[in-house]
Amino acid sequence: MQNTKNKLMMKSLLVSTLLSFSALSSATIVEVTTSQGPITVNLFDKTTPKTVENFLNYVDENHYTDSVIHRVVTDFIVQGGGFEFTGAWPLAPLAANASIINEPVYSNVKGTIAMAKRGGNVNSATNQWFFNLEDNSANLDVQNGGFTAFGQVIGDASWETLEKIAQLSRCNQGGLTDIPVVKEESQTCADLSAPGIENFVQVQQVTIIDSSEVTDANLTPKKNTLIINQPTTPDSSKSSGGSFGWLALSALAFIGVRRRLSSK
Repeated sequence: MQNTKNKLMMKSLLVSTLLSFSALSSATIVEVTTSQGPITVNLFDKTTPKTVENFLNYVDENHYTDSVIHRVVTDFIVQGGGFEFTGAWPLAPLAANASIINEPVYSNVKGTIAMAKRGGNVNSATNQWFFNLEDNSANLDVQNGGFTAFGQVIGDASWETLEKIAQLSRCNQGGLTDIPVVKEESQTCADLSAPGIENFVQVQQVTIIDSSEVTDANLTPKKNTLIINQPTTPDSSKSSGGSFGWLALSALAFIGVRRRLSSK
């Protein structure tokens, strides 16, 4: 009789632990804390599960902690997730995990976060992501198999942060273009030959702020219907959409890259 009770208690404890872990791993609201302010994102974890799982794995590893936003294109995107500042130019690429399958369920409309990819490779998303500053669906919903929008920006404060970042000056360095920088109005990019971390938009951390099972009840994401009806053709004016930055990354041949570990 005592053994039966013990087994029931152990089973109950195991179920409780698994439920607790499940609630944590299915967290759907995160806050991207940057040096320019916070950006809160509600993730589509039920409809783009592989992409969200991949993103949260990087969050768990502290991969994005102290990284920098490395590209901004006016009325287009704010991109990050793949580089850090290590004390001098150029920005250093961060080592990425294996690439994941594409999930182009939702449209790249204004306010969504999507995964960047290598040009001409549909299933090549790893650690880099970008925020859509405008409705980019006509381009990014069909290009390169469609870019996976896996979350939506929420809250006025989030948009204030993105707008601040989008209005910063930009410099080209180390094969990367349109790197947002914080500098005096009179300064030029040449004056930033020895920049400090204060000259960059730093992603200080990404944290889970709501692990509820359902957090998207008030969201109305737009489905990607273009991918079904149109061929995959690039818009040359948008530099291969979300694949920008990846060409520069490959050109660096991953020299000096390192993976962020959860112990850091």
